[in-house]
Amino acid sequence: MFDKLKPLVIDDLEIKIPIIQGGMGVRVSTASLAAAVANCGAGGTIASVGLPPDTEENRADVPKSSREHLIKQIRRARELSDGVIGINIMVALSNYEDMVRTTAKEKADYIISGAGLPISMPEFAEGSSIKLIPLIASARGAKLLLKTWKRRYNRLPDAFVVEGPLSGGHIAGYSLEELESGKGTTRNEPLLENALKDVLDLVGQYEKEDGVSIPVIAAGGIFDGKDVAKFLRLGAKGVQIGTRFVATFECSAADEFKQLYIKAGEDDIVFIQSPVGMPAKAIRTKFLDEILRGERKEFTCNYKCLRTCEPATVQFCIAKALIDAVEGDIDNAVVLAGTNVSRVTKIVSVKELIDEIVAETIEELNKE
Repeated sequence: MFDKLKPLVIDDLEIKIPIIQGGMGVRVSTASLAAAVANCGAGGTIASVGLPPDTEENRADVPKSSREHLIKQIRRARELSDGVIGINIMVALSNYEDMVRTTAKEKADYIISGAGLPISMPEFAEGSSIKLIPLIASARGAKLLLKTWKRRYNRLPDAFVVEGPLSGGHIAGYSLEELESGKGTTRNEPLLENALKDVLDLVGQYEKEDGVSIPVIAAGGIFDGKDVAKFLRLGAKGVQIGTRFVATFECSAADEFKQLYIKAGEDDIVFIQSPVGMPAKAIRTKFLDEILRGERKEFTCNYKCLRTCEPATVQFCIAKALIDAVEGDIDNAVVLAGTNVSRVTKIVSVKELIDEIVAETIEELNKE
C-alpha cells in the first residue's frame, strides 16, 4: 500500500517528489516557477536560453548578458527556495560552454542538456559536484554518451531523461516528416515506452559493471498521475513534465500565452522546422499559419544564439518569435506546447498541480 512516492535519488541528490519540471524557453520557466516547484519537493528547472530582456545593451554583448541573467535567475531561485534547482541548457546554443561553466560555478543542483548530444559537458563542469543529466530520445544516444564519457572523462551520466515525441517544443530524434505523418503522436504508438525500456536495459549493464546507479527519467506527453504511475511501473525513477506547468500562476509567461494553452484544441497543434535545426511542436497562431504557407520573415540577427542557425536562409528568427510569445504578442509568436495541451483547462497554483498529480499517482499505484 502506497501512501507516498519514492524520491528520485541522483547520486547524493534527493528529489523528494520524483517529478522534474521541464525547462521551457524563452523565459517560460524562470526562477519564479522553478522555486515554486522546488518548494513542493520536486525538481524546479530554469531554462537558460533567452533570459536577457531584448534591449540594445543586452544585444551588444549577448554572451555576457546571457551569463549575467542566468546568474541572477539561479540566485533568485535560491532566495525563493532551499529545494532542488536545476538548469536546462541546449547543446545547440552558441554559448553552451559558458552556460554550463556558469551553472556549475553557481552550484545549481543539476543540468539537463538536450537539443544535441552533450558530448563535452563533463569537461565544462569539471571540479563541480553538479549532476549532469543528458536528455536523449533513444538508447543509441545513451550508448554513445556512456562510452564517450567513460573513455574521455572516466565518469558516467548521473541520470538520463528519455524524451518521447509527445513532448512540447523542440523534438530530438524524429524528423519533421515522421512527426507530420503521425508517428509517435498518438497513444497507440508507445515510442517513449519502447525507448525507455531500451535505455533501462543499456543503463543496467553499466550499473552492474561499474557499481553505480543511473536513474532514468521519462518525459514527453506525461500529463497526470496515471501517466506517472505507468512510467514508474516500467522502471523509470521519475518523470519530467513541462506543458502543465505553463498554466500555473507562478509561470512567468504572459497571460495571453497561458490563455492560448487553455483554449487550444487537438487540431491546433502544428509542427514546424525550427531554425534550431530540428522539428518543433507549437500551437497554431497567425504567425505559424504564415510560416506554414512558406512565407519568410525578414529579420536582423541580433542574438547569434544558435550554432545551428543560418540567418540568411531560415524562415524566421526563433529567438524573436519566442520572446514575442512570452511577452504576449501572440499574433507574431511561436508558442511551443506538448501534444496534451488540449487537456489543460485552467490556471492553478504549482502546489495544487503537484498535489493533484501526486495524489493521482498514489491512487493509481495502489490499484496493483
